[in-house]
Amino acid sequence: MIKATALREKLVLPAIGELLLSSFRPLLGILLAFIVSAGMIALAGANPIQAYRALIEGAIGSPQSIANTMVRASPLLLGGLGAAVGVKAGLWNVGIEGQMYAGAVGATAVALIPLPVPSWLHVTLSMLAAAVFGAAWGLIPAYLRAYRGVNEVVTTLMLNYVGIYFASWLVHEPQPLAEPDAFYPMSRIILPSARLPILLKGSSLHPGPIIGIALCVVAYLILRYTPFGFRTRLIGSNPEVARYTGMNVNRQILFVLILAAAMGGVAGSGEILGLKLRLYDFFVGGVGYEALAVALLVMGNPLLVIPGALFFGGLKSGAASMQITTGIEAPMALVIQALCVLFVIGVGFAERRWIDRRKQKVTEEAKANGY
Repeated sequence: MIKATALREKLVLPAIGELLLSSFRPLLGILLAFIVSAGMIALAGANPIQAYRALIEGAIGSPQSIANTMVRASPLLLGGLGAAVGVKAGLWNVGIEGQMYAGAVGATAVALIPLPVPSWLHVTLSMLAAAVFGAAWGLIPAYLRAYRGVNEVVTTLMLNYVGIYFASWLVHEPQPLAEPDAFYPMSRIILPSARLPILLKGSSLHPGPIIGIALCVVAYLILRYTPFGFRTRLIGSNPEVARYTGMNVNRQILFVLILAAAMGGVAGSGEILGLKLRLYDFFVGGVGYEALAVALLVMGNPLLVIPGALFFGGLKSGAASMQITTGIEAPMALVIQALCVLFVIGVGFAERRWIDRRKQKVTEEAKANGY
């Protein structure tokens, strides 16, 4: 009886340890990234404490700073959600960048049409068009992955470049979206009826971040409490078991990748309708890849995409203040982002090794005791 109790404790403790490590993995990765970045800042001849203080003040030190952080987090919320939904299904949608361009094209096209509808409906139709264009952009890699077994990483990555140059072609004269005689390739400015309103006077804060946060919560509830979410999580954890239960795994993969691409398209629409007000050549500038980093940082949890995106948005908005105060260049924020993701992955790898060794030891002890 005593041996059985001790064995149960040895089996339960690793499970508790696994849960705790998984919960704190992002925080531990961020802490390690800031420690290493502090060393790099010190080597550059600046005071790390002063640099981080300036970074925090630039991110949340005033209402305008907070608004700037939220605006920068807006595409990361929706793009990160699109990547996170794929991660939950064991799929890697690295095409958020191209899907943002496709969504921006759809939103711009509708936002340039003078529709006899209220402003809220014009904005809604523009965002729906962005979702449709983004979903269409994800349809090819989704079909190839689901029914032909083609790796989605390759196809979504390749379509990023197609999306970028397709949007570029549309804003060059004499294409229909292009602004005539513009000093830089861009579309005509969207109509006032299709613009997202400004929520804070003197800032660029629009409802995009609020929409992103709401969709992250909805996505979490869907993945956690609906049959669609259960099927998605099941194929992510064990697709063979999913097939054994009779699930149509191929169809589920198709739906998940299309849904993820639609989220990427909506992320692109927010930048057009709320911030830039027209489609510019190469306007995304790597935000799609940052959204993928957000999803990796939070291990594909849609609810944790919210703090993850706000954290990355704060790094970007605070980088300028850090540069002015300490002379550390703004790309240091990108270095911190990359280190956060690398350390989270590294901690996860070490965690898995520790858990596997612990379980192996318990199994060997159980066999030795005749269990």
